Amino acid sequence: MIEINLLPGSGKKARKGGGGGSGISLGAMLSGALARVKDPFLLGGVSTAIVSILAVGALWTTQSAQARDLTEREQRAVQDSTKYAAVLAERHKAELQRDSALRQLNIIKSIDNNRFVWAHVMEEMSEALPAYTWLTSIVQTSAPPSLPAQGEAAKDTTKAKGSDKAGAASDEPPPASMKFQMVGNTVDIQALTRFMKDLEASPFVQNVQLVKTSIVLQEGREVTEFKLDAEYQTPEPGAIRTVPVSLSVR
Repeated sequence: MIEINLLPGSGKKARKGGGGGSGISLGAMLSGALARVKDPFLLGGVSTAIVSILAVGALWTTQSAQARDLTEREQRAVQDSTKYAAVLAERHKAELQRDSALRQLNIIKSIDNNRFVWAHVMEEMSEALPAYTWLTSIVQTSAPPSLPAQGEAAKDTTKAKGSDKAGAASDEPPPASMKFQMVGNTVDIQALTRFMKDLEASPFVQNVQLVKTSIVLQEGREVTEFKLDAEYQTPEPGAIRTVPVSLSVR
């Protein structure tokens, strides 16, 4: 039997559609595109763009991690600052109280160290004074000891922190000793010499010097008026005798 195709071209289309498959091959398209690209500059530009994108991505990831780390550290620092602010304030308050207490202790120490000076000096004068010799005036010629200044407490604190080694020598000069002048009368010049020697032998008095002697009239009699300069010295610990004080309770 003879068949006649009245639709030209329909048979070819049917044969194409019934072939190996209807999917599009991407590998074939890519290989075809690469085959058509013959310019090396275009290939270099594409490669550079890909490397740049990868580098930007790596830098963004690293910087994001660093930013998160810095943010966490900042938050911890703020928390620590808030936490220890009260502690620092309490420490500063305690240091101010310590300095105030040290100033008061220095004042008390300065007063306590000098309260028995004149008692010892007067007792030594009384014991060394010979017969027919008497004193008419006793005057302190040196400046009175000054109270510790405001900065002494800070210096004492610094020394207390830095004096970890035992027996460390102090850089401060020793305090100035008290100087005084005695004016008196005697009827015997040898008694005056004995009085000076006895004072010089005292553990509380030193540098006894004769300033002036003159003949004056006392109740119609000629007597020798003298002036002596002397200086108080701190005695050895063994020279001071302590006596317990007892009070009777009724």
